[in-house]
Amino acid sequence: MAPARIATREEWLKARLDLLEQEKAFTRQRDQLNRKRRELPMVAVDKDYVFEGPDGKETLADLFGPCSQLIVQHFMYGKGWSEGCPSCSFWADGFDGTTIHMRHRDASFVAASNAPLDEIEAYKQRMGWRFKWVSSYGTDFNRDYHVTFTKEEMEAGPVYYNYKQTSFPVEEAPGISIFYKDDKGGVFHTYSCYARGLDMLNTAYHYIDLLPKGRDEDGLPYTMSWLRRHDQYED
Repeated sequence: MAPARIATREEWLKARLDLLEQEKAFTRQRDQLNRKRRELPMVAVDKDYVFEGPDGKETLADLFGPCSQLIVQHFMYGKGWSEGCPSCSFWADGFDGTTIHMRHRDASFVAASNAPLDEIEAYKQRMGWRFKWVSSYGTDFNRDYHVTFTKEEMEAGPVYYNYKQTSFPVEEAPGISIFYKDDKGGVFHTYSCYARGLDMLNTAYHYIDLLPKGRDEDGLPYTMSWLRRHDQYED
């Protein structure tokens, strides 16, 4: 990265105020986009998904707990994997500890993975996380929300991910899905996003974006090749 030019305090302040106007415009655009997201229509969930969790078997409706809204983080972790996806683990470090705040806005949060519960629990213990994490192994949940692909699908060509046919390197993919439960107990799917749509949900990246070097990933073999699980850095 080329260093920024050195300026006087007055020059810096003028440039900062110019950027501030753009930041404010972006914030207003984001607020408008958030309103449009909330105005999306809902789709009734007509399958009886049953998950395996630390409290035993739970339906999708059970995962709401006392709340009317549910956030499901599709965490890349497949059966027989020795550990969870490093990128999903990076995101998990950011949302661990925030779920109590979500609950006070009428939202429950769970991570769901297509791995058996014992494998999930072992990795969760290793990483020291506290958020609720359930197994969708043996259900259609991951496939219905387009974050699990069969080997046959991958060998046949592009798979359906992020609302289009695309190549994907592994059988599990990241995403997030939002659900709503009405007063009668009906469950509805309101939103899902994938790929760079998850970017805004990563706390560390948004702090890093404020730095002079930013994410500093341009010269790497791929954007996140620097990333390690938090217990694998050397310092």
